[in-house]
Amino acid sequence: MKQLLLAALILVTTQHAHAEDWPQWRGPRLDGSSTATGVPRSWSATENVAWKTPIPGIGHSSPIVVGDRVFVTTCLVAEKSAEKPRLLLCLDRGSGKVLWQREICTSPLENKHGLNSYASSTPASDGKHVYVTFLRSRPMTDADAKVDPGIRDGIAAWKTMVPEIVVAAYDMDGNKKWQKTPGRFYSRHGFCSSPILHKNLVIINADQDATAYIVALGRLTGEEAWRVDRPNRTRSYCVPLIAQAGGKTQLVLTGSLGVDSYDPDTGEPIWHIDGPTEQYVASPVYGDGLFFLTTGYPEFHNMGIRPDGQGDVTATHVAWHEKNVPARKAS
Repeated sequence: MKQLLLAALILVTTQHAHAEDWPQWRGPRLDGSSTATGVPRSWSATENVAWKTPIPGIGHSSPIVVGDRVFVTTCLVAEKSAEKPRLLLCLDRGSGKVLWQREICTSPLENKHGLNSYASSTPASDGKHVYVTFLRSRPMTDADAKVDPGIRDGIAAWKTMVPEIVVAAYDMDGNKKWQKTPGRFYSRHGFCSSPILHKNLVIINADQDATAYIVALGRLTGEEAWRVDRPNRTRSYCVPLIAQAGGKTQLVLTGSLGVDSYDPDTGEPIWHIDGPTEQYVASPVYGDGLFFLTTGYPEFHNMGIRPDGQGDVTATHVAWHEKNVPARKAS
């Protein structure tokens, strides 16, 4: 069976005890930056490698690092059963030893893009719990068939199966605290919506080719705190960015034919920009007073957006805009 190999390349540092945690997608500030020092600038199969640990299955999620632990997800695609296990693994940061693994759910393999995997969502942790998301498909019931999800881009399997997002929370010792299914998720390219954390909330982007939404769940119970409709019913693959910008805390998401800012406490909209394209892959970043984004499909764009707008700011708050730039799959 093909295996992942998790190597402690970024963890090797002469100041290991003081290295900054990497608790979610793109790190502590959701922008890929780190304050860690003493990290190596080169490595090979043997140079600057502290340990290597084989991980069963296949997954594209990034590992996260919290204190003395590393968390990563995988899917056992080679299992003979039609129901393939989706796993969360916890490793010791210093040695790479697998401390525990938990089966989050089992499910038939969903439709996906050839570059995607069945375990692409990066976990997130607040230091007390770790949160993870997967897609699970289950047989459609008569009650399910009566619910019209507004599917835009149909696939034959969706006539008999219901694909649902699974969100689960575990403590640092691997004890399940809660598991929820906040809604369906239809995308011919598969699933990769990594959870992000804000105060007492776990927030998930569910842009899709059907009734789309962003949902916030309570960290301690998984109960829904707020839900925002995403009206354009168009899949995207982006993790929302939360940043202090324009004098307020903003949750900015590219996708669904536009760029939108919300209040992460309530889900209330702040500002919106139309386009500049249909689909998005890369998450935005914030710096030097601007939100920066790169898109997308079918057109490629780079854009800088001023953060102090309200309502539709398509014509007023685009600081600069470059077209036909080949960066649509930058992460």
